[in-house]
Amino acid sequence: MGSHTLRGVQELLGLSRSAIVQLVKLGFVKPERGARRAYEFSFQDVVLLRTAHELRSASIPTAKILRALRRLKDELPADAPLSGLRITAVGNDIVVRNRDSQWAADTGQLLMDFDVGVQAQRGSEAVIRPLEAARKAVPVAHGSPDELFAQAQALENVDIAAAKRIYAKAIATAPGFTNAYLNLGALLCESGDCDDAVRLFTKAIEHQPLEALLYFNRAVALEDLKRFGEALESYDLALQLDPELADAHFNAGRLHDELGHQQRAIRHYSAYRRLSK
Repeated sequence: MGSHTLRGVQELLGLSRSAIVQLVKLGFVKPERGARRAYEFSFQDVVLLRTAHELRSASIPTAKILRALRRLKDELPADAPLSGLRITAVGNDIVVRNRDSQWAADTGQLLMDFDVGVQAQRGSEAVIRPLEAARKAVPVAHGSPDELFAQAQALENVDIAAAKRIYAKAIATAPGFTNAYLNLGALLCESGDCDDAVRLFTKAIEHQPLEALLYFNRAVALEDLKRFGEALESYDLALQLDPELADAHFNAGRLHDELGHQQRAIRHYSAYRRLSK
């Protein structure tokens, strides 16, 4: 994967040269130096710059952002790039989300979102409560599809196997239940069963062929399987249905960037930047 020049980062993120230089001086990223001491930014640098800029725009103190990002970089495994995470401001806190959980960036404390759903994947602020509340949930596994969904959701960080079973029951009861497919697929992929997740999302699309997030999540699972061509096709289908799905533009841009398709990457990043304003 190639590096990005300062001008390239300006084009990708829509930030001024002075803003990027200031973020570098503050220590958010430490780019390499190339010919004539010019900055050379990795893709991870680009992700961190984007995150730092968004958090500063949310009036999070610089020291808190630095502390959170450093802790995150120190604690994540080397094979878990920051590009796979969503880092947002929720009130005065910095919250990190992956496909099935969220935690406070500066403390590492796990947080449970009882109002999970597609809005969280679009970058909306989540309503969060402590993990301990989830431990009080009882896997009764009966009721309406919505009740089953709520039971499975509350169990995700307590008993993943039970959560999967209850999501599957909700889907069997209501085959068009998009949110149940989304959450179950995320759990499957997080458990290393991305092939099963792809099959599940493909089945879901048969029932809900106009739901962009199903194509988006299938693309994420395909990426994890390194089936990059198919992943890009699925991102494209998601964007055909919802051209304003900012995260699909960002992920597609990232993937094109990693594959060396610079012009396509810039096009998607430009769309992401426009939609994120």
